[in-house]
Amino acid sequence: MTSMHKTKQWIVFGLAAALLLALPLFAAQFGQGWVRIMALALLYVMLALGLNIVVGYAGLLDLGYVAFYAVGAYLYALVASPHLTDNFESLKAAFPNGMHFPIWAVVPIAAAVAAVFGMLLGAPTLKLRGDYLAIVTLGFGEIIRVFMNNLEYPLNITNGPRGISQIDPMHLFGFSFGQPFTLFGHEFPSVTLYYYLFLVLVVFTIIISHRLEVSRIGRAWMAIREDEIAAKAMGLNTRNLKLLAFGMGATFGGVSGAMFASFQGFISPESFTLAESVMIVAMVVLGGIGHIPGVILGALLLSALPEVLRYVAGDVQAITGGRLDAAILRQLLIALAMITIMLVRQRGLWPAPEHGKAAPAAK
Repeated sequence: MTSMHKTKQWIVFGLAAALLLALPLFAAQFGQGWVRIMALALLYVMLALGLNIVVGYAGLLDLGYVAFYAVGAYLYALVASPHLTDNFESLKAAFPNGMHFPIWAVVPIAAAVAAVFGMLLGAPTLKLRGDYLAIVTLGFGEIIRVFMNNLEYPLNITNGPRGISQIDPMHLFGFSFGQPFTLFGHEFPSVTLYYYLFLVLVVFTIIISHRLEVSRIGRAWMAIREDEIAAKAMGLNTRNLKLLAFGMGATFGGVSGAMFASFQGFISPESFTLAESVMIVAMVVLGGIGHIPGVILGALLLSALPEVLRYVAGDVQAITGGRLDAAILRQLLIALAMITIMLVRQRGLWPAPEHGKAAPAAK
């Protein structure tokens, strides 16, 4: 029976892999914009899985998660654009051909720097829970955005509200994700290459998240989530475990930010507002807190739903003779959809199974 179950799992995984690989090729028939939406949806899956470590496993409400996203994006923009060499003569002399860091160097650096920022956030919040923790993390996220918005004088580091442009696409051993790639006579556009890159990173993120969930560290996080006092009484070092949760969650945000900067080619503080943090938290809650498949489902729905509703809102605006603003109507439809789902499914669309409870009695 176990062998049969494993065989079925491998069949499901194989079909899912084939579908995900073929999906951008099919969507490209309707325009590259749909492939771009799918690529950005994969980025949000990475962000949601990272936040799930903090919120879902350790039970620490983090409303400033977008700060780590911003740190990774600005880090990549600074080491893969002419901004620093144009503003600092010493760096221009050290890198006469410009700073063009490859992906194998950017990803570990972005993960490490974001992890440091995550622990810096976690250190002063170790004794906070619930609403107080949410307010502090919210403030941290806003502080990072304000810094990015004002680090233009006296030294121009972030270029202020104008943002950083001319960011290099990701490249690895001479292969650039910013150029079309031809294989067996079929040309893969840049946006499709980024989709496959993000898909590989999402797979690694899922594997790491799952291994953390079933590890001793993951079980310790869940013990803290359920009852921190009891966990401490059992000998768990709650301080270090909380810091580890913030650091591990932040690494995924940093890597996602670096991917976002290379994909967009331009970043500014407006991309890392509080609304982004709230949306990422909503993905985790809507999908199912602490459940990897549910978090993935929530991230895909909330990242793609605004784009799908864009067309519906436009039609409604046309019916009303333009009296309703399409952008406002789209946000209203998203909010109504979220409220409806949470009223019908209080634990999320795909919640984690409840262990240790008796099965409902047969009627």
